[in-house]
Formats: sequence, structure tokens, C-alpha cells
Amino acid sequence: MKRLGLVLICLLLAACKEEAAQDVTPVPLSADAVGHYCQMNLMEHDGPKAQAHLGGLPGAPLFFSQVRDVVAYLRMPEQSHEVVAVWVNDMGAPGASWEAPGARNWIDAEEAVYVVGADVVGGMGAPELVPFSDREAARAFAAANGGTVMTLDEIPDAAVLAPVELIQDSDDPDSDDSTFQERLRDLSDKIGD
Repeated sequence: MKRLGLVLICLLLAACKEEAAQDVTPVPLSADAVGHYCQMNLMEHDGPKAQAHLGGLPGAPLFFSQVRDVVAYLRMPEQSHEVVAVWVNDMGAPGASWEAPGARNWIDAEEAVYVVGADVVGGMGAPELVPFSDREAARAFAAANGGTVMTLDEIPDAAVLAPVELIQDSDDPDSDDSTFQERLRDLSDKIGD
């Protein structure tokens, strides 16, 4: 009888314990937000920003000074936690500008479209991926600033993982992909020495 009572108590306790789902709603950008890589205040930098919510770390997303940086973070294998949500500024939202991308105009990074290769630089001086919720707004931005409209999965690794100098050099019309790959290998060899 004691055994049955103990089993019932355990079942009741288990039934009472509800697993609360982690809140991954976007956190408004504020003066307290600092970039994950640079540890600098995000409000001091132009261009769109991003935030990534990690599993098991509720309410404390990682903020990124550039959208390019969050895409690089997603593609690197070193993360210690599962990324459960990523939000980026919608640069087509009313009032969003390069100088003030917005504090609350977050869109799901998976649902956004991006202008890749535009003649713009983000908050840390690297070429930027410019997110939009509306494909037509992205096309208009690309028509005015250059670049190609892509989904998150279509963004090439070289656009986010290559050193900035190599990305900028690859814009040279006399440079082709094989030359870019060759320079990337040379740079890797120099770093390894």
C-alpha cells in the first residue's frame, strides 16, 4: 500500500509540474542592448540589428550590431545552446531608417527577405544584409543600392564568413570566384603560420 501511495504522489507531482514554454518574443532595442561580438551599445551604430534567443536562456537574447553577424553566428558550429528564435529589423517598416532602424520592428529571420551585396555597410563597417518583410520593398532597396534579394537559406557563406577585405575585393569585376577562393586559402595559410 505504501508503494502505491508513493507512486500516486509521484504521478500527481509530475502532473502538477507544467513545463513553461520559453518566451522568445523579440525584446525591444534599448540603451542596455550591447552587441554579442563587439560588446558595444547597439544604439550607437547605424543599420539593421538582430537578436537571437537561445534555448534555456529566457529573456536574455544575444544582440548583434549587424544582421551579417547573426547569420555568421548561425552558421558557425561553436554555439553552446540551441538557437530557438532569431529576429531582425524590418528595414521596410514605417519610420525605419539606416540611422534609426527601429526598436520594435522585429521580423522572424526565417520569414524575412534580404538584400545581399548592396552598397551599404552595417554598424561595424562590414557589408550588410538588409532585411525586409516585404519582397517589393527589398526589390526597391536593391534597385536603389545594388544587391540581390535572397532568403536566409540562399545567402552564401562567403557573404557572412569571409573577412571583409575579401568580400570587398570580390566586388572587383576582374575578380572571379576561383580568385576569391584562392585568396581565401592564402589568407588561411598566413593565419596558420
